[in-house]
Amino acid sequence: MSSPLITLNKVSKYHNTKETLSSVSLTINPGQIITLIGPNGAGKTTLVKIILDLIDIDEGVIFRSPDLRIGYMPQKLHIDQTLPITLERFLRLTEKNTKIYSEVLEEVGIINQMKCPLSSLSGGEMQRALLARAILHKPNFLVLDEPVQGVDVAGQEALYKLIEELHRKLNCAVLMVSHDLHVVMSSTNEVLCLNNHVCCHGRPVQVSKNPAFIELFGESTNTYTTYTHHHDHKHELHGEVKLSKLKGTAICMVVPFFWILLELSSKFK
Repeated sequence: MSSPLITLNKVSKYHNTKETLSSVSLTINPGQIITLIGPNGAGKTTLVKIILDLIDIDEGVIFRSPDLRIGYMPQKLHIDQTLPITLERFLRLTEKNTKIYSEVLEEVGIINQMKCPLSSLSGGEMQRALLARAILHKPNFLVLDEPVQGVDVAGQEALYKLIEELHRKLNCAVLMVSHDLHVVMSSTNEVLCLNNHVCCHGRPVQVSKNPAFIELFGESTNTYTTYTHHHDHKHELHGEVKLSKLKGTAICMVVPFFWILLELSSKFK
């Protein structure tokens, strides 16, 4: 059996005197998909920063595999309309070898947007651009923070399918962060419910029936499912319906984000 990529054992973090994370234990194994859920202020961002080695822990132990290669996709990137940066130049912030740009943009379905300004991309295209940047160095662990943020329902379905395809192709582990309890990939191996501590964890169906989960989110969220729908049409990158020829029926981080890009680039090349 392969060794874990990351193991957290009773990790705690304090902000001033407030405990933002309390005795959190988590193991990420190769090829595993874990969905991290929790309300706002539950410590999800703090946990992600710890996993990315951007902040230190106050208590506990962390093990990171020497072979660990992390690809990180932030929630969203808001671009100043006056900022003259193309998708190609955006990727260059992380990787100088321009030969691989076409490959990754082809994989995420936005090869035709390579020369386009970032400010011109739709919500779905921007999320794909962030995903392209995350897979530039062939990671064995993808950390996706709210990957469908700002994308409409149809575009969300397409993005989740793309994430599943990349998971299979790269054979990587995936940690996906979400506060939307109705948007969970059907192939998730485990759901971790966080509210400053681990409330419960397990398969999605098990977690949705756990009393701690119900107490935190209420009975109305007890149906924990992935959005799916079956159709005879296709969706464009921004989610609009592309009608079938035969039947005809019928997605805020500002300048500081670039600092994070450079910080992560130096850590995970």
